[in-house]
Amino acid sequence: MFRSLTPVVRALLYTNLIVYVIETLTGDRLLVPFALWPLNAHALYGAPPFEPWQLVSYAFLHGSWLHLFSNMLALFMFGPDTERVLGARRFTEFYFACVIGAAVTQMIVMRIVDPGPTETIGASGGIFGILLFYGMNFPHRRIMLIFPPIPMPAWLFVTLYGIFELVQGVSGSSQGVAHFAHLGGLATGYLMILYWRAQTPRYL
Repeated sequence: MFRSLTPVVRALLYTNLIVYVIETLTGDRLLVPFALWPLNAHALYGAPPFEPWQLVSYAFLHGSWLHLFSNMLALFMFGPDTERVLGARRFTEFYFACVIGAAVTQMIVMRIVDPGPTETIGASGGIFGILLFYGMNFPHRRIMLIFPPIPMPAWLFVTLYGIFELVQGVSGSSQGVAHFAHLGGLATGYLMILYWRAQTPRYL
């Protein structure tokens, strides 16, 4: 099963797992320097300051084993086919562009809403970019959800998931979930797909 993993996906899976083990051994010590902190939270609330590397480092931190498992399961399921289409270099560019785009989107929303000294962690921004690419490249592949156990084509799954995140983010439901970061990952992924489509038909 793991032999089917592509190189970058394998590296991301191992790195996220190793970082989570370090998190469990050190408590919250990694959150201060490496989580994504709002720009104004340090001055207003005494929270840790924002640092540029947090635009990437936050994506390797997870709040629980379930948080890690859900992201890594999606990476395991949809990442290899995406990497095979793009190649290792472009897949890496795509993933981290979505991670950064998700971070920037979340920071803009946090600046407007001002939720206090709330950090953002998790690989979901990059994962949502991968989901979008998968749905656009393999639209008719069937995906079986765990709950509810309903099979659906990939394009429908990605569309419904995006709408769900938008509704949740605008309504303020599911506090503690960075819905706009997820949407930022989707939007960044879509912009990159449009750019590559203009450069060469191979990429959609």
